[in-house]
Amino acid sequence: MYGYLNDDVSRRRAGTGLALDLCGLPAHHAEARARFRPSAPLAALGLVVVEETERPFLSRSLRVPDRLIAHLLGDETLDSALGGHVRRLRAAARGEQYDEVFLRRLADRLAGAPFTAYLREHRAGDGLACAAAALRGSGREALHFTPGATDAREPIAELLREARLRDCVIVVSPLPKDPAPLMRALAVGDVSVLFVDPQPYDPHWCDHRDPLVLDAPRLRSGAVEAWAAALGAGADPGAGSGAAFGTDAELVRETVPGATPLPEPGSGAAPLSEGVCEPVPLAEPAPEALDGRATHGSTDPPAPGFDLATVVAPYRLGGDRILRAARAARQLATFDGTALTAAHLRLAARQQSASGLERHARRIRPDVGWEDLVLPDKPLAQLHELALRARHRDRVLGDWRLSAGGGRGRGVLGLFAGDSGTGKTLSAEVVAAELGLDLYVVQLSSIVDKYVGETEKNLERIFTEADRTDAVLLFDEADSVFGKRSEVKDSHDRYANMESSYLLQRLESFDGIALLTTNLRANIDEAFTRRLDLVIDFPFPDADQRLALWEHALTHVPRADGTDPRAVAGDFELAGGSIRSAVVTAAYTAAGRGAPVTTADLLEGARREYRKAGRLVPGEGTW
Repeated sequence: MYGYLNDDVSRRRAGTGLALDLCGLPAHHAEARARFRPSAPLAALGLVVVEETERPFLSRSLRVPDRLIAHLLGDETLDSALGGHVRRLRAAARGEQYDEVFLRRLADRLAGAPFTAYLREHRAGDGLACAAAALRGSGREALHFTPGATDAREPIAELLREARLRDCVIVVSPLPKDPAPLMRALAVGDVSVLFVDPQPYDPHWCDHRDPLVLDAPRLRSGAVEAWAAALGAGADPGAGSGAAFGTDAELVRETVPGATPLPEPGSGAAPLSEGVCEPVPLAEPAPEALDGRATHGSTDPPAPGFDLATVVAPYRLGGDRILRAARAARQLATFDGTALTAAHLRLAARQQSASGLERHARRIRPDVGWEDLVLPDKPLAQLHELALRARHRDRVLGDWRLSAGGGRGRGVLGLFAGDSGTGKTLSAEVVAAELGLDLYVVQLSSIVDKYVGETEKNLERIFTEADRTDAVLLFDEADSVFGKRSEVKDSHDRYANMESSYLLQRLESFDGIALLTTNLRANIDEAFTRRLDLVIDFPFPDADQRLALWEHALTHVPRADGTDPRAVAGDFELAGGSIRSAVVTAAYTAAGRGAPVTTADLLEGARREYRKAGRLVPGEGTW
């Protein structure tokens, strides 16, 4: 047909000249010809593609994109060019507690005229969860666009066309290192776009169309409800509130183009665009309206077989990360063939944290407990208090507004002071294990640099990663970094004091958990001490405590009949670390002769520890 209309059987496609003829316009009509320019709406919006641009204007071919034809025929499958970049933004968990006023205002804006906004999130996942909750309130569908990690071409034109066809919102998260080109390309004015990222907004990123810059509200201390809802959502994906969150199969259908079959005509099946963001009435919002309870019914999630509030309190995950952690915990439980346990939940939550700290610190996965500590009552009680502060800091400093203000963070800072081997590092492991967190021991050799300013840069990298990671940060032998400032006598003193001043300022804004250990408490600057939440002194163990330490170290070691560590504990004044080393020496000696450990082996191990320390060995009169 086109060959007949073009009066040329070799030209079997519509062209610009034929389009002008069909519209009754002459070939020299300037305004009509301008309609086919790349900047004109037909081409710029992706409705028509002008091909063979090397040919004369009137003989150029016109093509309607396949995605547009599919849309006109009722096929709502995502454009294949968006595969791997775009998926539907899932509905927010029904238990998430954010500022309802903020969500309602954002929902009102999304329901109105198109606009561009930058949503800065304090914790990864909070921004997406806020966006999902607000979109549900606005009744709008959203596409979550994840930019590629490489410099490859982003499917911006296809993304904008998809958003226009669906009349939906584009949510972009996370942003690339240089977000300016992406933001300028997407801020077109006729499509609502939400940019979500933790970094502060730079006005130069989108100078031609300033977005509305907002701070995403933090998830309140009642995040346990979000965890409970997320865990309950996966209990039965086909019933109750579970369908609102999306199963793994649904996620595949949302992400992979073509995976969702088209509904048969008259089958009553809902199209893809329905049920993504369910509208919530915004007039007289009830407390549960924006978190989904009114939408999803009153079905409560099944109660886990452990204290959920205690387990999840140390983790400061955003709403989207909570959903992912809950799904990962269920998968771990399924893999183990057991019911969901606290261990599954802790492991899944730790997997959602950033892992950049391993470039600057040594990671320890704690495998100890309170029963491994032999301490007096006072330091033991202080360690329990430290764990309690870490669990409830968001409630006390956030919800109860007891933060000191001035940009101060919600971090927990503690100093462990005592002689070498008295249990400072072990106590840090126990606190981390109690909280279900990993322990990162900072390697001071990788921090301190002879060049001016480099030490501060290294410390800033560590603190930045620690703010993004749910973990316990341990500065072992902290005297070298947190030492006292001195009188300025030369340039070295001045720069050393600058380093200490930087640390003082950075600790005030720190949001994580940091522990410092020192053998000499007097070496720590008083300004650091004032900013610490707890200072715990680890005394040298007395005879009874030394006996308990010997017994604990020998728990799994085969002992010969009559082996009694009482004499060793009474005669040799050793700290816990030295006692363990003495037991290891005795165990190797016994293993070498193929026999159990004897008292003589323990005595020899203790003597070696004395000689290593340069101390007088009891009964020998020598060093």
